[in-house]
Amino acid sequence: MSATIIVGVDGSEAGNRALSYAKRLATLIGDECVLELVCIVEWSPYTFQTHEENALRKKNRQEELNNANARVISPALKALEEAGIKGNGRVLHGKVAHLLNSIAVETNAEQIVVARSTEHGLSTRVFGSVTAHLVMSANVPVTVVS
Repeated sequence: MSATIIVGVDGSEAGNRALSYAKRLATLIGDECVLELVCIVEWSPYTFQTHEENALRKKNRQEELNNANARVISPALKALEEAGIKGNGRVLHGKVAHLLNSIAVETNAEQIVVARSTEHGLSTRVFGSVTAHLVMSANVPVTVVS
């Protein structure tokens, strides 16, 4: 029986701490453990945009997803492979807590691992108040790494 652990990553130091902890768990669990690395580019439907921005929106979204895959997911998967840990990765666009929980349900995951961060910028938005929402609404246990 396999054990899947969802890991929220974003390329920041906080995300790297979550990945390190998940790698340790995978090593303890053994060969049947799979880490599902998830990088989410947050999207807000409540921003007002010009017609020109709307016309470029799909292209910009795809560029963001491609950049996150190249900058975050691919290097992390390579590190897992080198450590002998099974892993998959995906980059999505949307609401972080909702998507992490949805993936956990979809993959029948044992838990979700994310990091709490006091840093500013993207990691704060991704792992700041979103963490509290995820902990309260997740269908599986959530481990928050400091």
